[in-house]
Amino acid sequence: MIKLAKISFVKADAPKSGVAVILAGEDLSVGPGAGEVVSGVEGGLQRVAGIAGFSGKKKTSLDLVAPRGLGLDRLIVFGLGKPSELTKDDWRAFGGAVLAELQKAKAEAATVLLDVPEGAEITAEDAAEFAMGAKLRAYAFDRYKTKKKDDEGDKDLKLSLAVSDPRKAKKAWGTAEAIADGVILARDLVNEPANVLGPVEFAQKAQELEKLGVEVEVLGEKEMKKLKMAALLGVSQGSVRPPRLAIMRWNGGKKGTAPVALVGKGVVFDTGGISIKPAAGMEDMKGDMGGAAAVIGAMHAIAARKAKANVIGVIGLVENMPDGNAQRPGDIVTAMSGTTIEILNTDAEGRLVLADALWYTQKEYKPAIMIDLATLTGAVLVALGNLNAGLFSNNDELADKLLAAAKASGEPLWRLPLSKDYDKLIDTPNADVKNTGGRWAGSITAAQFLQRFANDVPWAHLDVAGTAFGAPKDDICQSWASGYGVRLLSQLVADHYEN
Repeated sequence: MIKLAKISFVKADAPKSGVAVILAGEDLSVGPGAGEVVSGVEGGLQRVAGIAGFSGKKKTSLDLVAPRGLGLDRLIVFGLGKPSELTKDDWRAFGGAVLAELQKAKAEAATVLLDVPEGAEITAEDAAEFAMGAKLRAYAFDRYKTKKKDDEGDKDLKLSLAVSDPRKAKKAWGTAEAIADGVILARDLVNEPANVLGPVEFAQKAQELEKLGVEVEVLGEKEMKKLKMAALLGVSQGSVRPPRLAIMRWNGGKKGTAPVALVGKGVVFDTGGISIKPAAGMEDMKGDMGGAAAVIGAMHAIAARKAKANVIGVIGLVENMPDGNAQRPGDIVTAMSGTTIEILNTDAEGRLVLADALWYTQKEYKPAIMIDLATLTGAVLVALGNLNAGLFSNNDELADKLLAAAKASGEPLWRLPLSKDYDKLIDTPNADVKNTGGRWAGSITAAQFLQRFANDVPWAHLDVAGTAFGAPKDDICQSWASGYGVRLLSQLVADHYEN
């Protein structure tokens, strides 16, 4: 298997060895650097493309044995479509698609000429997005595979990106690579089997961010009992694995500035508890900590790119198991806020974890805004499928900022409603609230439940059950785990909360 070993930015000269990739528009026009390369193609690019049926359509490719005299092994022509209409998302996708072509060609050294036909341009940021796409496409979770196919000996690919100004591109890549590394960290955590990654081990992953300058504190069961976090602890009581609450602090902004707070659901495995899930598909519940993974990944990205912002990440880490000591349907627990909660379904557990994590966060850190991420409901898949995460918010300004960041980062959101009328579905005569409103409006009633623990802080809830894992594979993600949320959160902080 060809693995991406290194990405470097070089001056835009015609490559003399390995595999060369040039970019062509729909009219088969190419940039000046690419023109020098294709000048050696016998009969010209137009003739060869015509024979092969290649028209330069977006994300199509033409793979040629390099003409004699160029010194190259292969020449790949990659279609841009209409160069003047390309977006940041396109350049990221192109990076992934080109990487796939290079893996198919079993290239060990390749140069991509990142120049475009006259009338269009490619910026340093576009080049960095291309590199990000390549790095994310190259990701594979294969650490537990001990045997390879005979023709799959591991080989490394050195990828050079030829640009007009390598210095500017390298600077832009410093930021983009920090984000890509955060995405990869989140993917690794979601892909990791639950027998390896429990609450304790997950908290240790958070502590590893200390090497980037993040301050990390981990609370154990004893500390959480003192804080009266009975909602979170009720979920964990059926497991032999102790719960953890990990708090990550990045102090990159002005002293005294209220932080951005990111809160993640970290159920490392969810059997459903006493309200046990069906066996089919239960193995996917190792990914029920996708929200917490996104928070750690975002904290990595924010710290690694040295964001000038104050950001807090809080993740509640538990395992939900059907033990003799497990929480029962009908139990009533008292959350840290003092709110009493009737447990009707022990499989509606993520909101219980978040209830205490949200209250702790807003009480201890007085954040400017608070955003939680959780693989919370199957109902959000019914509503939105795998293409959008659900957005709920008590603040229109925050919601608008998130929607703009979603568009800019390529991680889509769709806003769903909140209303006092939905509160009626989670009222109960036995306690202040019940933990499920039943079948109808399941994602909304879960958000209504969480809203009670945000208090008056501008708050948003992102239901990522359809996007954190199992989403359709695309140009930049061939993994079961997507790392969804890292790019979005980093974009939000960069756009609105750095000083």
